[in-house]
Amino acid sequence: MVSQETCTLAAAALKKLAMNKACREAFNEDSLFFKLFEPAAKRYFLGADREELLPKLQLLAGKGYALSAEYVGEENADPVVVQRFVDEYLASIKPFVGAGLRPQLSFDLSAVGLALSQDTAYRNAATIISAAAEHDIPVMISMEHASSVDRILEVYGELAPEYANVGVTLQAYLHRTLDDLPKVLGHRRKIRLVKGVYNEPQEVALPRGEALDQRYLDMLRLILDAGVPVSCATQDPTMIARILAEPRGSASLELEMLHGVQPALMRRAKEAGLPCRIYAVYGGSWYLHFLHRLAESPQEILGALADFSEPSRVVFGAGY
Repeated sequence: MVSQETCTLAAAALKKLAMNKACREAFNEDSLFFKLFEPAAKRYFLGADREELLPKLQLLAGKGYALSAEYVGEENADPVVVQRFVDEYLASIKPFVGAGLRPQLSFDLSAVGLALSQDTAYRNAATIISAAAEHDIPVMISMEHASSVDRILEVYGELAPEYANVGVTLQAYLHRTLDDLPKVLGHRRKIRLVKGVYNEPQEVALPRGEALDQRYLDMLRLILDAGVPVSCATQDPTMIARILAEPRGSASLELEMLHGVQPALMRRAKEAGLPCRIYAVYGGSWYLHFLHRLAESPQEILGALADFSEPSRVVFGAGY
């Protein structure tokens, strides 16, 4: 049996590779890595473009799941690339509605111009959120490295009073989040609660373990007690069992899981009566997302190797 220490170190190594600038720059459709692992990545990615994405979202919606959609993009200081990313979100709204879908749109502020300026990120995010609001589509702002949290919360603090359809992600592992939570709750907008995926030093964040699990549940209870809608974004079976046991009252609580990660676990949660949302990702820049999914657990790493060996194992919608 693989030790917990080995699993932790393997996950950290995958995250380092995901964030390595040289590796990311070498990744493109012509690279050997892309060609080798694209079949395995398709377990987690729903398509390279909207045309490939839409019928798959319809299939998942038909199975009774709420949906989130993210067009993958990374931190970028090139205004042309940033605008291309914004344009994709704006162009996606009417096709989504036309297909009978209103998925929650999710994105990083670093992908809409935070590396250029906070004002640029605010203006681009507001443009997307306003267009989505016209069609009753919710928008969720993702959270990033600890060094970006202040700027992200400042931009969110400007957006939340203006737009009822915007929410924000909070990372339970950051020590600062307990102090950030009261102000975020004051906006009365939806919160997406995650454990946290980035490698952060222990003076900044808790490592994975019982202390983090307990903090996550404590924060969840504070959000539920405040009557604020919350999406519990986790792939941890033990945590999901504990969430199912939480008294919810009239509070709006849902489970959100990444597409392709333990679909049978999500199906059982839905059958147990917990509203469930599948987080669907599309686009061509799947390098970072793919490695982060493998870092979730040794089973995902082994599963990806099996998919690499036998691509026919990847059957869309299976397990849901």
